[in-house]
Amino acid sequence: MLDHKQTEELTDHEAELYDRQLRLWGLDSQKRLRAAKVLLIGLDGFGAEIAKNIILAGVKSVTFLDHRSVTELDRCSQFFIPKEDIGKNKAEASLSRAQNLNPMVNINADSDKVDDKPDEYFGQFDVVCAMHCTITQLKRINRACRNQNVKFFAGDVWGALGYVFIDLQEHEYVEDVSKTKKVTIPEGGEPMGKERIETIVVNEKRTDNFVPFEFILNAPKTSLVREEEIYYMMLILLNYREKYGEDPLPSERGCENLKNEASLIIKKYELGDKIDNLVESDLYAQLSPVCSIVGGVMAQEIIKAASQKHAPLNNLFTFNPATSCGVILKLGY
Repeated sequence: MLDHKQTEELTDHEAELYDRQLRLWGLDSQKRLRAAKVLLIGLDGFGAEIAKNIILAGVKSVTFLDHRSVTELDRCSQFFIPKEDIGKNKAEASLSRAQNLNPMVNINADSDKVDDKPDEYFGQFDVVCAMHCTITQLKRINRACRNQNVKFFAGDVWGALGYVFIDLQEHEYVEDVSKTKKVTIPEGGEPMGKERIETIVVNEKRTDNFVPFEFILNAPKTSLVREEEIYYMMLILLNYREKYGEDPLPSERGCENLKNEASLIIKKYELGDKIDNLVESDLYAQLSPVCSIVGGVMAQEIIKAASQKHAPLNNLFTFNPATSCGVILKLGY
């Protein structure tokens, strides 16, 4: 958790640059945000959208970690990478344009594999956000973050659907709360005047508790009381990646391997034909508008967590392209 000892004094230039945020969040929250060091694992279009938002918000540093090379699929949504950089490392190819967004944020690129990083590596950051990772990788990174008191986020976009998961462990934050109070208005020099009700905004400190990523996997159907179709799709696609190491490609549309993974979840949760339309929909590459929506939610939650301002989302957000709506599920408790 960031505290006042970890925050930096804002320079006059910083105060001018972040004037709107200071007015919205207050000085303490902006100072916490300016002290935050963020790791982004996976620089697809989804990761680029998150990076853009938190860099513009003004964190201390952002590190891109991705060992993969740029492919034609990245042209769908990865706006940091020039078209001539196909074949280059994703993290390194994203660096220049990302840095141009805000010279006051220290941005680094790391082309190592996440599996080659020891658990201690994640402890140098305040926030770790993992994308395009397998279930095994997400569990391991989340566990390392918990052991070192680092806030953990995970998420993905597959075609037109996506999710965001948040584990802030025990998180303290400040919420603006409206309250009413009676005030007396003096009249004509009389000792007693008229009373009226005024609304004031006060800051209240609150605490929320979170569960690790592995707790939300295979949630019982009884706990899924809202629109949960994308949760089932999330399990199908994560299980596919866990088994085959990658996501299905456009050339593998409707492949048997994906159908097999889908049939297991459909059978387990007794779904019938409830998600057939989603299984057969566009799950390939990442669509830019969806990266913008889901990445905007992820970035917003990272900023809220780092600044300790406003109530965080707890703990799973899913975006459904069929309804163009997002749903918040609280699972694993």
